[in-house]
Order: sequence, then C-alpha cells, then structure tokens
Amino acid sequence: MNIDKLYSIYCQHPSVQTDTRKLKEGDIFFALKGDNFNGNVFAKKALEAGAVCCVVDEDPGFVDSRLFLVEDVLIALQMLAKKHREQFNIPFIAITGSNGKTTTKELIHAVLSTTFKTYTTEGNLNNHIGIPLTILKIQKDAEIAVIEMGANHQKEIEGYCAYAQPTHGLITNCGKAHLEGFGGEEGVKKGKGELFDYLKTTLGTIFIFNDYAYLQYMSMGAQTIISYGNNTDADVVGRIKSDQQFLEVDIIKGVSIDTIKSQLVGGYNLPNVLAAVCIGKTFGVAVEKIQIALETYTPSNSRSQLLIKGSNTIILDAYNANPSSMKLAIENFAQMPGTHKILMLGGMMELGKDSHIEHLALISLIKQYAWDEVVLVGEQFAEIHENYLFFKSSTLAKEWFQAQQVTNSNILVKGSRSMQMEKVLD
Repeated sequence: MNIDKLYSIYCQHPSVQTDTRKLKEGDIFFALKGDNFNGNVFAKKALEAGAVCCVVDEDPGFVDSRLFLVEDVLIALQMLAKKHREQFNIPFIAITGSNGKTTTKELIHAVLSTTFKTYTTEGNLNNHIGIPLTILKIQKDAEIAVIEMGANHQKEIEGYCAYAQPTHGLITNCGKAHLEGFGGEEGVKKGKGELFDYLKTTLGTIFIFNDYAYLQYMSMGAQTIISYGNNTDADVVGRIKSDQQFLEVDIIKGVSIDTIKSQLVGGYNLPNVLAAVCIGKTFGVAVEKIQIALETYTPSNSRSQLLIKGSNTIILDAYNANPSSMKLAIENFAQMPGTHKILMLGGMMELGKDSHIEHLALISLIKQYAWDEVVLVGEQFAEIHENYLFFKSSTLAKEWFQAQQVTNSNILVKGSRSMQMEKVLD
C-alpha cells in the first residue's frame, strides 16, 4: 500500500468522503464495505460526481487513472489518518468512557476553542471509521485536537490509539455499557483502560475523576496525572451547589471561579463540567473564558436536554442508555422539584446475557419512587413490565402520549439510541 502517494493526493485535495450521496467535486472517495453495503460498486458514480480519486479494494470493472487500488479500504483510510496525524506536533486529547464522553468532549471543546484553534469529533463519529475521518478534517492551523473514542469490545481503543496517537487522555467512567462485547464490568475497565495503557507507554498525560478509586488504580504508573473531583485531594475540586433544574457547580480549589451556572440537567454532569475546567486550566485558558464557555454551552441531540412544551417540562436524554446512565438519570429525576412525574423509558441494548437481569434491576429501581405514570418501551420489558404501561415501539408510545393530552407534568424520556425514544415527543 503506497500511503505516501495517497497522502500526496490528499494534501492537494484534503476532503474525504465515504458516501456518494454527500460527495462534492474534488473529494477523495473511500469505497468502504460493511455487512449490508459495498462502496466498490459506487466507484463509477463517485468519479462521475467529481471525485478526484476513488480508493477501492475490488476490481470495479472499468479502467480509470483516478482509481487507487488497495488491499483493504478501511485500513487505507486509517493509515492515511495516521500519516496525517504524524504531521502535527500539538496536543491530541482522547476521551472515552461508558457515560458522558460526548458531553465531556463538547464542554472541553467549548473551553479550549475560546483560546486555541481546536478541532474535535463531530456528532458521534467516534468509531473505526469516524475517528480517521475526524483526524483527516484537521487542518494546518490546528492548535489542539479533541478526539472522542467509542468502543464495545477489547482492543478497539488500542487500535484507535495506534493512528490517533493521543498525548493526553481521559476516561469519564467505566460502567455497565456494552457488557456483551466487553464481557462484563471488568472487561469494560480493561477495554477503556487501553487508553491509559497507551499514554503510560508514550509518557503522556492522564486526567482522572479522583472520586473513582478504580480510575486512580488504572492510572497508576503514568508519568503525569492531573485530577479533578469532589475529593479535596484532587487538583481541581468542585461541588454541586444546586441541581434543582440546571446544574450549578461551586469551584472549591484549583481555579478562581466561584460558581458555574450551566445549562446542563442533572448532578451526574458534575464530572463532565470539572473535566472541562481542569483541562482548561491545564492549557492556560483564562478563568473568565472557562466560565463563560461552560455557562453558554447548550446541550443538543437528545443529550440531557431540558425542553418546555406547553405546560410540560421534559428532560430528553434519548441519545443512549445503559444500566449506569439509566440509574443516574432516574435518581436525578426523582429528586428534582415538581409533581406529576412521568417516566418514559426505552430498552437498553448490547447487554448480552445480562440484559434480563439488568432490566429487572431497572424495574426494582423504578418501584422505589412514586410516579404519576411509567411507560416502558421495547421487547426487553415485554415479560417484566408488571403494572406499568408497556409498548413494543416508541411509535406506539407516542400514540398513547398524544391521546393523553398531558399537561403540567415533568417527563423523563430516555432509552438506547435504537429505541428512538425522542419520537414520543413528535
């Protein structure tokens, strides 16, 4: 594979596309393959649409000087990203974890971009395709890059590190997520810990939430560890001042900010806010810029969004769900002020053999609190919904919700991405 030749083409045309429907004239098209698609069959279409180069790993059945044949298109994409990464001598901050990594990434980006030209992962492009695409969007003016790394099995983070080559890293937490792929909670720690393993080997910097003893243990042996948390031993210490509606955080130590009044819902966002404060401080961002960035950041894309619809107050947190994040969201919602509380929960995915017991545990948690109504959605609840309302799909739940003409209520909507729980509000 002649990566140098491919990189010379990229340097002249630094725009990469994997979908012919989004392709623009001058793009390099990578003909990726998956279980249900084969990009090689769209090579001709890509060239006709103006692609300057088409990277393929199968004979497309025609000859064209713009075709670039490789053994594996995905590996070529990743190797090209590695080559591009090696051109930069700037901080690359990698973020992974079971919960909160996207919010943390967005907060860190908001803080750093006040002072530096900062590139970061767009949306949920945090996998084996999205990460190289993110790297290839980084331009020469970059001063810092923030890369989100999602994973659902062992050795995945290790593979990302090979071409993202992070200099700094953060694991938000290790919870009950992707248990099927990781093989249990200890497997989650091992898989996420591959980021720390890389940073120890390369003498990089590790950021940890000091309240979690397991993160302290996982980071042992690193050359540089910078901590944040509720624990007074941390380098940056913050406490929840209020989370009655939006989260307010008092900074106790490390940065001269009194209170950060965020637009985030839930005390479980405390570590995410503190991570951004800590990293802002580490890179010398002025305290007033840190505060303004965190107070003006507004969550989107169904992540802990507070919505007002008529007389109803809705917490929409339907981007993803696992046992850890469900527990935090429900407990936070239960202690929030207000009456007439309604839970609308979708099933949790990728739990493997633990799925049934984890959904039973969720039912037990729900029973601990008084609710006006509980709506459970998805086959995972089919046999265990007890006296609560049950629907097979979010579409059916939406029909029920619309028929109720609910008013003056507080509503939590949460579920795994594939459940599409945001549809209940359409």
